[in-house]
Amino acid sequence: MRFCAFASGSSGNCIYTGSETTHVLVDVGISGKRIENALNDIELTGRDLSGILITHEHSDHIGGLGVISRKYGIPIYATAETLDAITKDKATGVIDEQLFVPIVADKKFMIGDLTINPMRISHDAANPLAYRISCENKKVAVCTDLGTFDEYTVDCLSNMDALLIEANHDIKMLQVGPYPYPLKQRILGNRGHLSNEASGRLLSRILHDGTKKVFLGHLSQENNLPDLAYEAVRLEITMSEENNYRGDDFNISVAKRSEPSELIEI
Repeated sequence: MRFCAFASGSSGNCIYTGSETTHVLVDVGISGKRIENALNDIELTGRDLSGILITHEHSDHIGGLGVISRKYGIPIYATAETLDAITKDKATGVIDEQLFVPIVADKKFMIGDLTINPMRISHDAANPLAYRISCENKKVAVCTDLGTFDEYTVDCLSNMDALLIEANHDIKMLQVGPYPYPLKQRILGNRGHLSNEASGRLLSRILHDGTKKVFLGHLSQENNLPDLAYEAVRLEITMSEENNYRGDDFNISVAKRSEPSELIEI
């Protein structure tokens, strides 16, 4: 399998994963041109895509959906509630609803030789999902936009070879920053976003000897810094009593906001 963050952050998210024969995107929250360029960088085009997995309907996850879907006729997978919200989003434009494939959490399905296993997350959207994607015995996951995690989350994300996980904000930066109080409370709430520290605590529960790569994603442009997220997560892992690992034991990096990350081969 291959795994790459084309873009990840509060301004737009698009993650690629695939096998030798099947290629999918998780979210398309950046422009069609940026998606095309990122695909070209890994020797693919939009015609090679077999599906688009949508986590939820917020603009930083579907901003490029209309352009890409209309150009290539790619099937769009999401919950029925998310698909309904997409049809009501005027900025997305008209999308052929024959491309819509409703899915539900915890009911796996196939796209080519990829097994897709959606999981529930807690976020202020219609019915959001995260995704685990596997091919043979190789597994990756994309899990962002969750205000909290529980044993279900830990169980779902266990034994991944690689994953992109949210480290959205530094709590102190958010608290003293320019956002209005209601928005701060929303972000900090159980249907908001994971802080750097919470991301580190979740990783401490799911890291294992076979973990090959961790991307920290969906960083807030206003309330976080890449170095701050990286150091906070590493510190949480090192200090955790959940395992005997140190942050330096794993290949952890911050997914970039405006350019693709390195392509990971698993």
